[in-house]
Amino acid sequence: MTKNRAILLFIAILSLAGCAGSAELLDDLIDQQTNGTSRTATQAQMAAAVREALNQGNARAVKSLGRRDGFMKNPQVRIPMPQNLKSIDQGLRAIGQSKVADEFVLSMNRAAEAAVPLAKDVLVDAIRKMTVKDAVNIVRGPDNAATQYFRTTSEATLRKGMLPIVSNATTRVGVTRSYKSLIQQAGPLSAFVDLKSLDIDTYVTRKTLDGLFLLIAQEEKRIRENPVARTTELLKLVFG
Repeated sequence: MTKNRAILLFIAILSLAGCAGSAELLDDLIDQQTNGTSRTATQAQMAAAVREALNQGNARAVKSLGRRDGFMKNPQVRIPMPQNLKSIDQGLRAIGQSKVADEFVLSMNRAAEAAVPLAKDVLVDAIRKMTVKDAVNIVRGPDNAATQYFRTTSEATLRKGMLPIVSNATTRVGVTRSYKSLIQQAGPLSAFVDLKSLDIDTYVTRKTLDGLFLLIAQEEKRIRENPVARTTELLKLVFG
């Protein structure tokens, strides 16, 4: 504390000595003089902090998921065999053809890993469009309020923006080829499955977004609960 601040604080103490509720007022004053900042954030600061927290979560999620085995070796987000194909999966494993099923699952996860870095800008644009009012409600909400808002308001747009990215990725890593191999190996088993209702690209896109949202929510919670995760003064002010 500087000499001038110390003098101002001493004068304030004398002024508040006879006031009702002076202890609470004095505590606030000491906090502000000691920390050099007010503990009350403006609505604009709240909005900026929520965007910053989401962008931080987005960056960490993309870094974690957009690499080899980012999906495949993370049990929280690993993309499983589609429900429509469960009977084929079980049948192939029963006759010793597990490798075919495993290769198809691997190809879907590889497609998600390839698509995530390219989807970063789609997510950033959705974050940028968040309103001040929405952000204020988020700050006052639960640990995953920002992520839930983000998902509710932007998921359809994100899915539309990510679908062509995922489609390109599934082509590059051979998901379609693995899928055809799976069906061929299934033989008569495929007759009992509604294959026409399954859109692999849409399925992988949805699961990719599920993984992104899960990791962004975890980062949001970390920022709210852990002071070390608040890496900027703005995050410290709003979420501290």
